[in-house]
Amino acid sequence: MTKLDTLLAILELDCNPDTLITRTAWIAQSFGFNVHLVLFEPQSGALLGRFAASDEADRIRQEMQDTQAMVVEEYANKMRKDGIEVSTSVLQLRPLGDSILPIISSVDPVLVVKATQFHSTAERGKLVDTDWQLMRMCSRPLWFAIAEKMPPEPVIVAAVDPSNAHDKPATLDHEIVRTANAVADAVDGEVHLLHVYERLVGIGTAATREFKSGILPINEIDSRIKKEHRTALDALAAACDIDTEHAHQLPGRSQDIIPTFARSRNAGLLVMGALARWGIKKAIIGSTAERVIDHMACDVLIVQLGERQLYD
Repeated sequence: MTKLDTLLAILELDCNPDTLITRTAWIAQSFGFNVHLVLFEPQSGALLGRFAASDEADRIRQEMQDTQAMVVEEYANKMRKDGIEVSTSVLQLRPLGDSILPIISSVDPVLVVKATQFHSTAERGKLVDTDWQLMRMCSRPLWFAIAEKMPPEPVIVAAVDPSNAHDKPATLDHEIVRTANAVADAVDGEVHLLHVYERLVGIGTAATREFKSGILPINEIDSRIKKEHRTALDALAAACDIDTEHAHQLPGRSQDIIPTFARSRNAGLLVMGALARWGIKKAIIGSTAERVIDHMACDVLIVQLGERQLYD
């Protein structure tokens, strides 16, 4: 019997657990994956740490661990009823981004799935157990479950940047499209490429001061930028065997255009890239994925240039 790839699902009881289980089961059945379900409960771990070593502390600790094991098994049984093989564990250490790494190493999942919900500005700025930390630390494709239901034969939007305007390796775009195609093949979906580029706006006054001898040809430069971006997008579509009618280029800010475009297509999934950050770099806020995810009505799949992917 061939060993199936494993999907790692992160269960948080205060973050749409039913959505997580529903989406995890859907993905597992679509791809033929096994599931490892890990319950993340850092609050109980912090609570236990306040007790001094005593028989009473040991009893409380054991009762909490038994309850956690029972809870995660209850959620696992919902998927087992659908014929999915599920193993479980409990994670109490924070932060999630760091503490999940040993589990990823031992489980070796092909995909990590986690439910998400709206983050306030304050939450985005705190270096705590947030989706941002996981996004920056996880070396596997990371699927954020947002929508309650996945539409049948879903439209899958692959957000690409073939101009590499954000200092991103060109191979990441190919990774994004290959991943989108892998999902589409598994669920009879349809892939659309989306490239958002920024026009020359808001530079008139400053630019005029620099070019006093003449008028800066903004329209001409803007037209040239648009054409160059379109040429790069068409080349990417051709290289990935995507019909040019499914390759869309729109001007504007990514955090505005991507969610709007996905809604207009009733998309079931947005696939986009992110670069892993380590050391001091992981404290940097501002990637496109981080700006976009709070505005999405559909699920978001983040891919990196990792060693395990959804396609062969």
